[in-house]
Amino acid sequence: MTALDLGLGEGTPGPNDAITDVSGVRVGTTTLIAGDGPLRVGEGPVRTGVTVVLPTERPFAAPVHAGTSRLNGNGELTGTHWIAESGLLTTPIGLTNTHALGVVRDTLVAWEASQRDDRHWWSLPVVGETYDGVLNDINGGHVRPEHVLQAIASATDGPVAGGNVGGGTGMIAHGFKGGTGSASRVVADGWTVGALVQANHGRRARFRVDGLPVGRHLDEQRVPVPITSLPPGAGSVIVVVATDAPLLPHQCDRLAQRAGLAIGRMGGLGETSSGDLFLAFATGNAGRIPPVDTRTGPASTRTFALDGLPDAAMDALFEATVQATEAAVLHAMLAAESMTGADDVTAHALTAPLLAEALAALRPSVD
Repeated sequence: MTALDLGLGEGTPGPNDAITDVSGVRVGTTTLIAGDGPLRVGEGPVRTGVTVVLPTERPFAAPVHAGTSRLNGNGELTGTHWIAESGLLTTPIGLTNTHALGVVRDTLVAWEASQRDDRHWWSLPVVGETYDGVLNDINGGHVRPEHVLQAIASATDGPVAGGNVGGGTGMIAHGFKGGTGSASRVVADGWTVGALVQANHGRRARFRVDGLPVGRHLDEQRVPVPITSLPPGAGSVIVVVATDAPLLPHQCDRLAQRAGLAIGRMGGLGETSSGDLFLAFATGNAGRIPPVDTRTGPASTRTFALDGLPDAAMDALFEATVQATEAAVLHAMLAAESMTGADDVTAHALTAPLLAEALAALRPSVD
């Protein structure tokens, strides 16, 4: 049973109900699960992984317009200074755990080197992180270069697996098992907006679905929260938004900002201990934007043409972004299975029957 089966969510999903419904976008994952019992740094238990989003097949050769936004900045999303400066996304997007960010970033540089035949180039990969140290041996160095390359090699434009996969493997959301989630929405004029989240945020008591206080109904007595010394609400969420609309960089900034509305609608607050970072990119002009390091030719070839979308047409995309992001978070949670990790800490899943029961109990009090 999915969120759609439960009658949840607004708007019209694409065929995959995933970010891969945006033409040209591919997603790949590597999931690492091994060991049980007490934490032994360097040995496990391991509950982590890598997710890679490819905006185009070779983004350094076919960049896309992009923008970013921040709800709270206790996190990392590398490469965003260059996005702010140029308005361009020129690399894959990697997602992983906090202490594996450097490995993923360095491997994306190495991957680009393997794809190029020119000598003088540079790369500033975009890699985001959330903290999985409650369930995972986060200091054990278990994410290695080969895992990043496996994720790239596995990238497809088909359905995106959710829950305990890829970078979301060891994540916790709203006191339930969280993880990787994706969704899409098609707007009336035919543009598609897709979202992919790594959900590791939120507090149980604030969790809302369809506007209803599900987290208060499914409280800690009904469904225990993981035992941890972290403050309630600690954690982070990364949201990647993609669209095939021909947006300019400032419009991508605006789109990224709307992801925060979805996080808020579901009860996210952006606590001090949370890193809530959002990136949006638009493929509508892919193939038209010259690579950053291409040498300019004669004066007659130094300009290039772009399609554009009036700012007045953005409202439908804003709405689709909120809808897709909210659906992606719910996908991450409903697709996840209960997981026991380091020191036998358990994050229990939000199952579809459990959510359906809560919604049925809450709706009469609102109608």
